[in-house]
Order: sequence, then C-alpha cells, then structure tokens
Amino acid sequence: MLVLVAPGQGAQTPGFLAPWLDLPGAADRLSGWSAAAELDLAHYGTKADADEIRDTKVAQPLLVAAGLLSAGELGITPDAVAGHSVGEITAAVLAGVLSAEDAMTFVAARGRAMADAAAVTETGMSAVLGGDPDAVVAHLTALGLTPANINGAGQIVAAGTMEQLAALTADKPEKARVMPLKVAGAFHTAHMAPAVSTLEALAPSLKVADPALPYVSNADGEVVSSGADVVRRLVAQVSNPVRWDLCMEAFKNRGVTAIIEVSPGGTLVGLAKRALPGVRTLALKTPDDLDAARVLVAEHGAPAAAEDAAE
Repeated sequence: MLVLVAPGQGAQTPGFLAPWLDLPGAADRLSGWSAAAELDLAHYGTKADADEIRDTKVAQPLLVAAGLLSAGELGITPDAVAGHSVGEITAAVLAGVLSAEDAMTFVAARGRAMADAAAVTETGMSAVLGGDPDAVVAHLTALGLTPANINGAGQIVAAGTMEQLAALTADKPEKARVMPLKVAGAFHTAHMAPAVSTLEALAPSLKVADPALPYVSNADGEVVSSGADVVRRLVAQVSNPVRWDLCMEAFKNRGVTAIIEVSPGGTLVGLAKRALPGVRTLALKTPDDLDAARVLVAEHGAPAAAEDAAE
C-alpha cells in the first residue's frame, strides 16, 4: 500500500524547480499556474535566492506547483494522499477535490493572507527536538506558546511571539533541544485568524468534488470523504495545529508499506524513516528520482492511467 505525501513550507531551496522545467510541457503548465497565482513561479523556482523564496506569499504557491509538477510526471494513482500544512492543498488536487487552477488561486490567497497576518505582531516558530512529547506540550503551553506542528519522531514546532520564543530558548523542556526556524510568523496559531476569514470568503468560489481516493487530514489523521469538508479543513488549518504524528499513525493503521514524497521531497520521508520503521520511502527531489519511484510503485502499489494532476 502506497501513500503520496506533499511537504509544507520550509522544504523549498533556491533553484529546486529548474530540473523539472526541462521536462516536456512542464513550463507550459507552470505558466498557467503562474497566471492563477499572479506570480512568476518559473523565476522564483529557478533564479530567486533563499530570502525571496522564504517569503510566505512566494513559498506557498511555489511548493504546491512543484508538488503538482512532480506528481504529474510520476503519473500514478496512489492508495492514499496527505499533505503537511500547505501540502494539503497539493493533496487536495491529487485526490480530485480541487482543480490545479483553483488550488493555485487558493494557495496564493492563503500565502498573501498569512503574510499579512504575520505582519501584525512579531512572531515566529522554533523546533523542539527530543524530550517527552506530553511534557514538551505542557511546557510550551505554560510559556503561552502553541504546539503548532506535532510532527512525531521527536519533533514538535512551537509558535508564538518572539518574547515567548526567547523564553523557550532560555528555559528548554527537559532533554530537548530548541532550534529557531526561519519563518515569517506563528503559523497554525490564533495569530493567523485574519487569514482564516479571508479564505472563508474565497471558499464558496471554488469548484469542489468529493475525494476520489483516501485523503488523510493533518488536523486529526482522519480520512475525509467529503470535498466540502476537505475545503473547510483547508481553511481552518491555517490557525490550527498540524498533527502529522496522527497522519503517520493513520498510515501505520492502514497498512501503508511505502511513502513517496513529491517535490521538494525530503522532510516527510525523514520523519517516516524514524517513526515508521520498515516502511519504504522515497523523496522526489529531481526528475532523476522518477525511475526509482516507479520501481517502488510497481512493488507497493498499482500504476494507473490516472488523470493528470495538471488537468
């Protein structure tokens, strides 16, 4: 049983999209998505520096576009899909809930709205590595921080004001390390409430279908069968924690034997290697990884003449 997963913000690196754009038809697809997002995604994915693509307004559409390009080249129907944070929008397209164009319109609005919300108060995020998970969550709560990403495999991301994060650095949970993250704000917390309102207003304009395959939500690890519910969750997750630990638990319970992470892959398969021993993993970093991915599909899932994710 094979699941296709899509990474969240922070996975992007300068120039990572360049090799994908050498593939036939890829530049044309990206051009259409750039129009929907009102961004020059080819420029940002090939020529922009790290600071430019760290911008929330740029990073989020760029990640969804990369995920769709790489999944389209792989050309399979997986047994399930899931995404981490903004990666859930990629997963929604792969499940047939949203068209690629509607997804790009939605993610561009999400990125702009979250950037605007982050500008209201100086906030940020720090990764807490190690320690007892329950004790870490209690410690963060006592400091007024939100456990914004509970990723499993000994990783929890704290979010809040810079003063709260400084207090965390000075007073770490027992047996844990704290690593500040280079992000623009406290994503997946109450600080993002204005962005939720923006997306709630946009949601009725989207053409929505029920998932054509199991869609595992990062809100709670549940499989969502209603397209309307998927979109509701996409809106709500902006200000609510990501429970990737529950997604991985769901993979285990469903008997998943292999995980492929779409471009720019690496983060989620890294978590899976620690949390799901015995599950085969592969990250689509460049087109050179496609052949190995197809071998993995042949062993763990059935290739299908799936509808191209770009269409």
